[in-house]
Amino acid sequence: MEDINFLQLFFNLLPALIIGLISYYFYSSYMTNENNRRIFELKRENSKNALPQRLQALERMTLFLERINPGSLLIRVKPLNENKNDYENLLIKTIEQEFEHNLAQQIYVSDKCWGAIRATKNATISLIRQTNMSDKVESPDKLREVILSDLVDRKAPSETGLAYLKNEVREIW
Repeated sequence: MEDINFLQLFFNLLPALIIGLISYYFYSSYMTNENNRRIFELKRENSKNALPQRLQALERMTLFLERINPGSLLIRVKPLNENKNDYENLLIKTIEQEFEHNLAQQIYVSDKCWGAIRATKNATISLIRQTNMSDKVESPDKLREVILSDLVDRKAPSETGLAYLKNEVREIW
């Protein structure tokens, strides 16, 4: 008799248990979807604000790379005297100042992009230093001439950095 009561109780509770499990599954699915929807909405709202800032940072970094391009840098920054080492230091100081002015933009670009920008800056500084150490260079004007003539044969470091920036912008779109 007791077995019959237990079986009867089990069969009476079975539908309630099944409905409870199904309800839990649907409630859990609903809450997961609702949380995903909220996260999506937050990301969409943040991207509306962040995208213009990211594009502005990429524009500023493009301007930085254009300004440190040896072709434009040498035309913009004139030697102060006839000492080639002073001119080298002036060019490097100008590049470093430009870089420091745009340092905060790194939070808006990817780590790889920032690494490419830093590598471009360092390669430009290295180009200036190596050219200044050459036996062909005796004066600031000769330094300018040798750097510009070398750039006729090969690409400037800033062109590589600009190509990376353009790729970064393409990935955003």
